[in-house]
Amino acid sequence: MIDKPLSPEPIVKLVKFFNNPFKNVIATARTCYSSKGIVTDDQIEIEKYIELAKSIYEAGHHTTFQHAHFQFAIENVSRQFIWSFLHSHPFYNSEQVSQRYVEVKPGNYFIPPLKGEALEIYTSTVELQNEAYKKLTELLIPIVENEYFKRFPGRKSIADKYKKDIKRKSQEIARYVLPVATFAYLYHTVSAITVLRYYKICKLFDVPLEQRIVVGKMIDEILKIDPNYKLVLEEPIEEDELLEFNFFRGFDEKKPTKDFIREFDNSLGEKISLLVDYKPNAEKILADSVREIFGLPSTMLSDDEALNLVLNPALNKILAQSLVLTTHSKISRAMFHVSYTFKKKLSHTADSQDQRHRMTPGSRPILICQVTEEPDYITPTLISTDDKSLKLYTQTMEKTWESISKLQKLGVTGEFVLYLLPNAVSIRFTESGDLLNLHHKYAMRLCYNAQEEIWRASVEEVQQISEVHPKIGKFLLPPCSIRDLANIKPICPEGERFCGVKVWKLKPKEYSRLI
Repeated sequence: MIDKPLSPEPIVKLVKFFNNPFKNVIATARTCYSSKGIVTDDQIEIEKYIELAKSIYEAGHHTTFQHAHFQFAIENVSRQFIWSFLHSHPFYNSEQVSQRYVEVKPGNYFIPPLKGEALEIYTSTVELQNEAYKKLTELLIPIVENEYFKRFPGRKSIADKYKKDIKRKSQEIARYVLPVATFAYLYHTVSAITVLRYYKICKLFDVPLEQRIVVGKMIDEILKIDPNYKLVLEEPIEEDELLEFNFFRGFDEKKPTKDFIREFDNSLGEKISLLVDYKPNAEKILADSVREIFGLPSTMLSDDEALNLVLNPALNKILAQSLVLTTHSKISRAMFHVSYTFKKKLSHTADSQDQRHRMTPGSRPILICQVTEEPDYITPTLISTDDKSLKLYTQTMEKTWESISKLQKLGVTGEFVLYLLPNAVSIRFTESGDLLNLHHKYAMRLCYNAQEEIWRASVEEVQQISEVHPKIGKFLLPPCSIRDLANIKPICPEGERFCGVKVWKLKPKEYSRLI
């Protein structure tokens, strides 16, 4: 029997799905060997093909299970669950409520099955964090307002019209004190094979209880519309069979976490993101790849000409399209051969943004393995500029870690203790990406509308790429700069969301922002 949280249970509803999804598995499989053309779902009698379905699945021919997709509406799930499980892989699509733009109301958070003193400590701490969020939002409003009207001086005369925008920018920073237990709601669309994987691996770190509840409900919803998936549904892998659990349990209580943190942070120096690996001959490899596409020798297309052809939006206007077409463009695909690896330290909330770039994957941690009794968090630049805000922020972090320590001394498992960690908690990991997907990521995250912390990390990364590969780095730009080079109007694609800064007129070393 699964323990249930004390807070409202997760709500999982299947809202859109394929008709006859399991029949389609058989139809697509049979089509591969059909001499009479396409085999349709209505030609399939499941009873005749039970053994075929099982053998396809057991042999690992899982593309047949990938055609059918299911869209779930999910409510009452924690940010920690979304970060650790739903968004920790590339095979999904989600649209979730934004903490940047939607005010978080009190009481919307996951409460694990705790009792007595442990429950009291947990709930009082979350209430303290929510109160700090409310106070910080108010404290930051005049600071944000001042910065906002520096950017948009013409709007000051009608300031009331922009109160909502200013409050949202304050909320964006204040949310750093909120716990990762905070609820979210989202649409989540995945293929059948992804749901089957979810179920098989649902006992993995970091949030096995929440995972088992949510994934169990996803499976129940699918079986309601097509019970035939029971034919291939495997039971979850037990904890004892998972390497992470066994290796983790091999440590004593005094794990060398502090040594790891010291070593990692010393390696970063003052950087958020440090370039640790790349292909030294990347520019030559990229130029060669472009020549191969056109079947040209270097005497007819020099390295510089080839790089300009693929990377300059004035020539390769595909790069300036709102609809991402680079993976379909023959010349743009040459960028796959260039790659970079970074060691990074971001807050939980910034990394939740970063991990949405699924084609620049990272090796994110078992979070309990990076947490000590000492406060370990990121402080947004805006908070550092105001003494009152900084004092409240620091006190909230200290009280949060005091509560975490108290829960640990009471014997509360790491899984449940983690929910109290603030959005600000430091996440240390390594991330890699090829140039094609990094190009898209930087176009999105160098925009001044991007979340401030991930923006700073992106600026650092582009600067470091430019140092080792200047001919590549000079074309890693925000969308407005790319569109300007491509002579596309309007230069800023954001419309009414224009950030207020003509970034396309700046050099990367001149990039600077507080909000």
